[in-house]
Amino acid sequence: MNATTDPVIVIVPGLRDHVAEHWQTLLAERLAEAGRTVRTVPPLTEDALSREARVAALDKMVSEIEGPVVLVAHSAGVITTVHWAHGSSAQVRGALLVTPPDFDTPLPEGYPPPEVLGENGWTPVPRAPLPFPSVVAASSNDPLGTVERVTALARDWGGRLVDLGEVGHLNPASGYGPWPRAEELLREVETG
Repeated sequence: MNATTDPVIVIVPGLRDHVAEHWQTLLAERLAEAGRTVRTVPPLTEDALSREARVAALDKMVSEIEGPVVLVAHSAGVITTVHWAHGSSAQVRGALLVTPPDFDTPLPEGYPPPEVLGENGWTPVPRAPLPFPSVVAASSNDPLGTVERVTALARDWGGRLVDLGEVGHLNPASGYGPWPRAEELLREVETG
């Protein structure tokens, strides 16, 4: 890849938005230091739990980019991405979709219950094949989604499933800041 053909990397955070020590934030910094163009969907200042507002923010971000895009989504950012994907996603070369939550079952305490997620437009989660290639990275001990449910999502979306082993929700609460494998999987998505 080179600067003239490299896709713009668009980071799609989850419901907790930008977290300084999160692997997505650290990945964006490493890529920018290497001369890559990286954009992060900004946090919402209102309607933070609205799926529609998050999809609109992603759509706005991508529509402002000329040329190819690769999406790097985590958690609810994955669900935002799949809700958005069947709209104007022609310039998306591929997506790295990491530890999608299972919004169809109750999440652990501290997370929105299924009825609140439904009221805010998150469910049902789209199950149609994505219009671009994807890698879906699953944790075998994710408290927000069983590997069986994430495997079914990956299959329905037409994505390649990657079993990450026991990495929790792959966030700072699970002991993850830096996640070097993200760059390896991102290269796979970029090169198809």
